[in-house]
Amino acid sequence: MKIPANQLATHLRSSLLPCYLVSGDEPLLVQEATDAIRQKARESGMDSRELHVAEARFDWDELSGSAANLSLFAERRILELRLPTGKPGKEGGDAIAALVERSGSDLLLIVSAPKLDKSASASGWVKSIEKRGASVQVWPVSITELPRWIGERMRRAGLMPERESVQLLADRVEGNLLAAQQEIDKLRLLAGEGRITLADVEQAVADSSRFDVYKLVDAAVGGDAARAVRILGAVRVEGMEPVIVVWALSRELRTLAQLADNVARGASLSNALQKAGVWRNREGLVRACIGRHQPAEFFHLLKLARQADAAAKGQSGGDPWALATEIVVGLSRGIQRAA
Repeated sequence: MKIPANQLATHLRSSLLPCYLVSGDEPLLVQEATDAIRQKARESGMDSRELHVAEARFDWDELSGSAANLSLFAERRILELRLPTGKPGKEGGDAIAALVERSGSDLLLIVSAPKLDKSASASGWVKSIEKRGASVQVWPVSITELPRWIGERMRRAGLMPERESVQLLADRVEGNLLAAQQEIDKLRLLAGEGRITLADVEQAVADSSRFDVYKLVDAAVGGDAARAVRILGAVRVEGMEPVIVVWALSRELRTLAQLADNVARGASLSNALQKAGVWRNREGLVRACIGRHQPAEFFHLLKLARQADAAAKGQSGGDPWALATEIVVGLSRGIQRAA
């Protein structure tokens, strides 16, 4: 079965399945979901926990042997496996599927991973967990939802924030939920429970903004030119190589160009989005982007991306950052408006 992250607490109040997969690109939310599952397990009498992290050259036989030892000594235990890449390979997938079959009243299996792509989501080990237990997909908190999320967290901590203080905190920690929770905890320690003003946040909160190339792409696709340019400047200051930025923009542009061309030929956008593997939480952004562009505009931006790529690799003249700026503005506003 699949359980939405916001329904996990309700599920755990009434039951505990033999195995769970928790995946997503928000470390704080993944951690909190796995914490909730572990807490339910402890309440059910599973006091022991064994953690394995499947990094490079991980010994899958050791993991299988550990599970066998649990059965041998008849202990009720939690076996937790973290997959940093979300792709255990054939050997790892087979080992996880075998552990799923062993899971039950004496062994709880918890697998955590970053957001799984389409192929990983359809793999045998994932399907085995969903058949015997449940998968919990953690979705990121969008920029528009972030102030509400922070406000709820602050009130849960006993704080009574002013609207301006919530907005400032959201601006300072954009894209980093773990930093947001840490700053809320810090505010509670420094200011105590009760009213939190704008001045309180200004004095206590560090600038923990974390910009990355994926947020850059989403800002441009979403039509927010100012934010896209701001993120582009931030990743440049942080030392990101321009070739990585151009790669991410080029990949998105190829998808958009193909979608727009298919629609122009009479295809259904919904069907085209599905075939292209666009994630459900990004469909609105992509639809809006295609709606404000002509197909030819995406191919023009792809041409600029090729020039930027060559410049970033030293194969031609030109400033790759200037070209990247032209691309994100054009993608955000449309070629004619950007000009």
